[in-house]
Amino acid sequence: MKGTYTYEYPRPAVTADIAIFTPDMSEVLLIRRGNEPYKDCWALPGGFMDMDETLEQCAIRELKEETNIAADCLWEVGAFSKVDRDPRGRTITVAYYGFADRATSIKALDDAADIAWHKLSELPPLAFDHHEVLEKALEKAKCNKNLTVNSK
Repeated sequence: MKGTYTYEYPRPAVTADIAIFTPDMSEVLLIRRGNEPYKDCWALPGGFMDMDETLEQCAIRELKEETNIAADCLWEVGAFSKVDRDPRGRTITVAYYGFADRATSIKALDDAADIAWHKLSELPPLAFDHHEVLEKALEKAKCNKNLTVNSK
């Protein structure tokens, strides 16, 4: 039954963030944020979950909307829930990772002002807690380095 519900407890926002690595795991795809907070800072692609989608669907949608990469599948990294991780308010993210060839057609779309591959050994400062998210994603990705996502 669908309807309007009122709860006495505040509810956090939920997001999905995505780390896309090159198959050799030497580089990660980052977007330059076009909006506040952290406008003009580099970040992992991602965004807020819609009420009618799962977290995985959110991750796939946000990846396509911000990078033009259509993922066949992504792998879950885990949840990140530090109280102050997002200055807009209480936000919990579930991070995902995948792989794409550097030759994949990428394009900064939606609220991404720019997009670029970055060497993991030469990362710029990242928005939010994305350094921590990226570190955990890299740990998980090392276990599945032979898996890939396709672009369309």
